[in-house]
Amino acid sequence: MNISPLIDQLIDALRCLPGVGPKTAQRMVLHILERDRAGGTRIAQSLTQAIDGVGQCRNCRILTENELCEICASRSRDETLLCVVENPADVLAVEQAGGFRGKYFVLMGHLSPIDGIGPDEIGIDQLLARVQRDSVKEVILATNSTVEGEATAHYVSEQLRPMGVDASRIAHGIPFGGELEFVDAGTLAHAMDGRKKI
Repeated sequence: MNISPLIDQLIDALRCLPGVGPKTAQRMVLHILERDRAGGTRIAQSLTQAIDGVGQCRNCRILTENELCEICASRSRDETLLCVVENPADVLAVEQAGGFRGKYFVLMGHLSPIDGIGPDEIGIDQLLARVQRDSVKEVILATNSTVEGEATAHYVSEQLRPMGVDASRIAHGIPFGGELEFVDAGTLAHAMDGRKKI
């Protein structure tokens, strides 16, 4: 049963979010319309501002509203130590775990030939140029512990080998098939400390 075309449209729009199915989207919409219209307005305004104002850092590709993110702009971070992750949520996970004082490069995905995602789509050329430009000594490959994540880490390490840069892989305290953004801080910190060369 359709209550209203506008309600149906909003329910459908919310389903683009990960983990939000039709029932969850319906509950969200009805809650906003019945109990918190001011909250709905804040969400709409913040979402519009973020979509219009947030882009990618020119160095690491994390989401930011500035040309350089705070991490890349920081002079207290070690530029010779670069952590390569699949997405911005992984940077947040490593930062929340604490202890890592280097810089990042965000691939915005992983290699997946079956989906047509190759080295160009995840910025491998940009990564290699940054490694050379910043005289990086070690690249920590913190891709997810999935088949695609492992393949991506292996590919990047092979590209770094002729450059004489050490490539290490975070330790496998993270379960196979797991994703960094869902791992607890203690496990992630331990995995970072136990990284090994590839």
